[in-house]
Amino acid sequence: MAVNYATVTWDQLHRDARLLAEELVANMPIKGIVAVTRGGLIPAAIIARELNCRLVETISVVTYDEEERGEPRIIKAPEAAGDGEGFLVIDDLVDSGVTARVVRERLPKAYFACLYAKPAGKALTDRFVVEVPQETWVLFPWDTAPLFVPPLASKPIESDS
Repeated sequence: MAVNYATVTWDQLHRDARLLAEELVANMPIKGIVAVTRGGLIPAAIIARELNCRLVETISVVTYDEEERGEPRIIKAPEAAGDGEGFLVIDDLVDSGVTARVVRERLPKAYFACLYAKPAGKALTDRFVVEVPQETWVLFPWDTAPLFVPPLASKPIESDS
């Protein structure tokens, strides 16, 4: 199966996080936000600012041991969030749903929101901004770097001989 790529710029990420925050205003007041690390950290910070929320907790779930997929496990629990009541869980993307399931088990009363959702995981989120095809690999701004590309006119011309 061919893999497609979708590049999310910093501007797009910020716009989508603010759109999500606008939709989450209806959940106010909230006790706090739980960011799913690492991808949820930046969207959570933007949303915390927009919702004027000062309590930002994190949960860290690992699903890989070295390069092998293993059983997902929490390596940093969100102690301040209890069972999640009154908390928003924020992530960048729900893909297969593996991480989201673990987070939901740990925080069953939280409201789970993310910027992007793929079909296999979207049922595990309460709110998302954009649906992404399952075969699409999302490249976030923290995963990429600007790269100089020379102008087309500066490339050597190939002869037909």
